[in-house]
Amino acid sequence: MDCYVSEINNAHHEYITALSENPFLTRCRNGLITIDELKFFLVQQGIYSRNFIRYLCALMSNLASNEDVRDLADNLFEELGLEGGHAGVPHHVMYRRMLDRFGLSIEAAQPTEATRTLIAQMLNHCRNPNPAWGLGAICLGAEALVPAVYSDILAGFAGCGVDEDQLDFFRIHIDCDDGHAETLRTIMVRTAILDPGQLPIMLQAGRDLVEARFDFFSSLQDRTAAPAFREATEA
Repeated sequence: MDCYVSEINNAHHEYITALSENPFLTRCRNGLITIDELKFFLVQQGIYSRNFIRYLCALMSNLASNEDVRDLADNLFEELGLEGGHAGVPHHVMYRRMLDRFGLSIEAAQPTEATRTLIAQMLNHCRNPNPAWGLGAICLGAEALVPAVYSDILAGFAGCGVDEDQLDFFRIHIDCDDGHAETLRTIMVRTAILDPGQLPIMLQAGRDLVEARFDFFSSLQDRTAAPAFREATEA
């Protein structure tokens, strides 16, 4: 079991390190991002994240173990605001309220090509009859990235003079998504123990989503295109 935990953790470290080198996130950390870029991010991220319950339900529908479904149901209930935390507010409502503070809406907004690709990658992986694809995608390609990525986003807003109280969605997810990622990692380890051949699939799925997310961030800025994710991981 320890070897599976180690491989998953090593992949997580590799992926988050490579993603952190994206110029958009680097400029957030260094206080060089513009408020217009951050507002554009809020809209595109909202288009992607409004489908999160669909991703989670698609994955759950393919899980063979009732124990795994039960564990992921806790994550789903929290997304829906049924766990009692955060005043019982569904996360999509929390995000919409945050958009309202900036005078933004996703209702009529058009996704970029990179946003469409990110959504399609996540949905297709989660719909795959082999749940290893969805587990790797949601864990390594989403939940496990949140604390580092959202911390960079908060730093970017702080550099633009935006009070953190306006960004409760990100603050809350930095705290809660660590627990979500741990739940998913536990299921990934159980899956690998039952069938070691599933581990490379889960790691590849995570990599696929991190590549798509790297391109997503690159599409948000009016600068020279960022280097490919593959170059960042091989440097």
